[in-house]
Amino acid sequence: VEEQRARWERKRSRTAKELLETEHKYLEQLDLVVTFFVTILKAKGTLKPAVLDTIFGPLESIYSASLVLSLHLERGNLGPGLENFCQNLELYGHYAENLEQANKTLKEQLRKKKSFRRFKKLQETRPQFQGQKLEDLLPLPLQRLHQYKHFLRDLLENTSLDSAEYKKLEKAVKSISEVSRWVQDTVRKRENSLQLLRVQKLLKGQKTQVLTPGRWYIREGWLLVVPSKGEELKRRMFFLFSDIFIATKPCHPLHPLNSNKLACQAVYSLHQCVVDKVFGHTQSQGGLLSLSFPHKTLLLMSSEQQDINDWYQSLTAAVR
Repeated sequence: VEEQRARWERKRSRTAKELLETEHKYLEQLDLVVTFFVTILKAKGTLKPAVLDTIFGPLESIYSASLVLSLHLERGNLGPGLENFCQNLELYGHYAENLEQANKTLKEQLRKKKSFRRFKKLQETRPQFQGQKLEDLLPLPLQRLHQYKHFLRDLLENTSLDSAEYKKLEKAVKSISEVSRWVQDTVRKRENSLQLLRVQKLLKGQKTQVLTPGRWYIREGWLLVVPSKGEELKRRMFFLFSDIFIATKPCHPLHPLNSNKLACQAVYSLHQCVVDKVFGHTQSQGGLLSLSFPHKTLLLMSSEQQDINDWYQSLTAAVR
């Protein structure tokens, strides 16, 4: 037991040391943004206060919370330090929600304002930045949140159950995991919105409405449609979402406006769809899927076995 405790203590002090060292590094990088951008921009009035708020969000408050945490860690007050820090954790969630708009506003201001463009370039050439750009530094809090989660889990695993700090660590791990989920959801929603927008832009005309709240993009790819009569196979591009399945074909390559676009041929609701594998169960070349809708049956083929398996899994999961 004594040996085990000593091992835990060694691991724990190593993790605590690493947490403090990386916290100092993180603070240095945040300090670059706060000192050379936020503070000076506020004083100069180069950007309106509302624009500044949009670009940097709660970054100053995140910096202050980390500063307090590092002081606690330096004194070895891990428990109280984490307790205090957890009260500020939701700043990270708000920061994640704001990041997309922050990047958009930053690009906009750089395009519109010559004075801001010059200022940014000048600040980034300072030796402290070591070639880093403002765009590289803005996502740092979200990367740091991910690191906190791992550090605190390691500390918890190497802390004795009867230690005074165990409960505080357990609470901190729970809080960080909740905020991490919030951030991941925000990122997933943002990525999904970008996918929906991309598909919407690929389709000719505005008749097919891809951008719908609550809809999730799943996958896309080329498949061969097997016609009911003895016609030849038709190669079509399909898009699978959480509620619909879209069949499209390329527009004419010489079309003046839509040569790179796809024409929507049909939108199938997955509400009453039944998916079956017709063949492709064995290690044969490719396979065939049957999709039955109330008024239509689609036979879809691929020469790749793995492709058919992936489509089958995605379709059955979406229908379910």
